[in-house]
Amino acid sequence: MWQPCASSDPICFVCRCPKCMELKLPREGASFCTQDCFKASWSSHKSVHLKAKLSSFGTGTPHEQNSDLLNEGWLYCLKKGQARTPKLPHFDWTGTLRPYPIAGRRVVPAHIKHPDWAVDGIPKIEPNSDLQHVVEIKTVDQIERMRETCRIAREVLDAAAHVVRPGVTTDEIDRVVHDATIAAGGYPSPLNYHFFPKSCCTSVNEVICHGIPDARTLEDGDIVNVDVTVYYKGVHGDLNETYFVGNVDEESQRLVRCTYECLEKAISIVKPGVRFREIGEVINRHASMSGFSVVKSICGHGIGELFHCAPNIPHYGRNKAVGVMKAGQTFTIEPMINAGVWRDRMWPDGWTAVTADGKRSAQFEHTLLVTQTGVEVLTARLPSSPHVFPWLNA
Repeated sequence: MWQPCASSDPICFVCRCPKCMELKLPREGASFCTQDCFKASWSSHKSVHLKAKLSSFGTGTPHEQNSDLLNEGWLYCLKKGQARTPKLPHFDWTGTLRPYPIAGRRVVPAHIKHPDWAVDGIPKIEPNSDLQHVVEIKTVDQIERMRETCRIAREVLDAAAHVVRPGVTTDEIDRVVHDATIAAGGYPSPLNYHFFPKSCCTSVNEVICHGIPDARTLEDGDIVNVDVTVYYKGVHGDLNETYFVGNVDEESQRLVRCTYECLEKAISIVKPGVRFREIGEVINRHASMSGFSVVKSICGHGIGELFHCAPNIPHYGRNKAVGVMKAGQTFTIEPMINAGVWRDRMWPDGWTAVTADGKRSAQFEHTLLVTQTGVEVLTARLPSSPHVFPWLNA
């Protein structure tokens, strides 16, 4: 039942099911990291072969397609010893969302500069860098490279926004992000970062962040956050937005707009001399006044030649962030605002963070440069950016 991967790509370590290959299922079908992983998943994975023979993929409504895929009960390996679905018979899912099939890892051409985790999934420079403790003041050259990279990241996110609609899978969004990044000469920073299997994060409904693109089709009324980071010319550019899928209820619209406003209000205070902890105060005040809560377990971060570094940027009030802003610093602000409680839970895949009560969450993010007089939003919306937010159209 096992066939080694025939790929000539030196960074391809995933191997495909030979039966899937025999049935001529798409190359990005089920993949497994080892033969043991394949054997452990066989009892649930084999149902896909029957499914393919019956040619039932792509039929019915999006909800019916999602239900059909969910009932296959696959186990999806992200790295050795870790699956998307729980090893125990039951997992206390907080909302209605469930994991779905994940396609194989997409390939980045060899001529594009890769970060040091691209091959084995392990960052080497980042964890041991002094910049985990010291906030870097960027040089003129670094700033210019970051401007260019952040503009590319914005264009990539805009390309993804154009395909968000009912019936589209989050894996298709990932394909658009991947292809647009490669076309610009960049590497999608999340790909294989600590073994993350895809090129962007897609967080639907109760997912707070780090959702893994998969085979679930977006349904009318969903909200979905798309988080893009591009590695280009040795630096990273990071941003995300939350989009409406079809006709979204009024409360979700209010949540998304409030989250957008939280980010805008936080950006408005960025300038030299302001304490990093003030960002959380501004965000917390606006979210609380709107009846929403602020996630505390995930922060904004410094960014540049490292994907994540100092400073940490908490988004909640009364936080203990140290330091003040100085010209030349670059960091992200990315508030995650929940419709219910602020607490989060982690799915068995080790990535997908969801709200503890199953209610919806929204997020927006920009990469910022502190200037001598204020702030420059490096990932700012462009005149060509799609008009997807009604309050901006007005």
